[in-house]
Amino acid sequence: MFYRRLYFVLPDEFQAVRVVNDLETAGLDRQHVHAVAGRGMTLTQLSPANEQQRQDAVWRLQRVVWTGNLAVFLLALAGLAFSIGWGFDAGAVVSAVCMALTFVAGALFTLRVPDTHLDEFRGVLSHSEVLLMVDVPRQRVAEIEETIRRRHPEAITGGTGWTIEALHL
Repeated sequence: MFYRRLYFVLPDEFQAVRVVNDLETAGLDRQHVHAVAGRGMTLTQLSPANEQQRQDAVWRLQRVVWTGNLAVFLLALAGLAFSIGWGFDAGAVVSAVCMALTFVAGALFTLRVPDTHLDEFRGVLSHSEVLLMVDVPRQRVAEIEETIRRRHPEAITGGTGWTIEALHL
């Protein structure tokens, strides 16, 4: 299932634990909360992000998919040119349809998929702060952000990304 990943920056682990407790009260499972400690910190009460999450595997996957989409578009464009040049009407139609599909997929991806990634928090993590990555169903994003904003004014909302729960990204 696709989830939205919410990013929250907190001044210390104590505050982060309070946020996690409120998230559990709101019905989120603790396994959907991942913490990254800032420089010089060791997390003792929070479950740390796994290696894929710390290395932002979602960003790498996104780049691969985007590059693949562009490559398919360019191949279809070459196929279209070849088909028109050699008079293959069926090939031209297939190429044009493929180009349209990759264009629509790219447009939907850029317009509808949130694009916040861990790299945007490298500066924050160079200090002794905690970054919480909270994976929530898309329909609960506004509710969870409002809950954190209302109950924890010390938490800085860092944006929204996406993740695939089944891949533990």
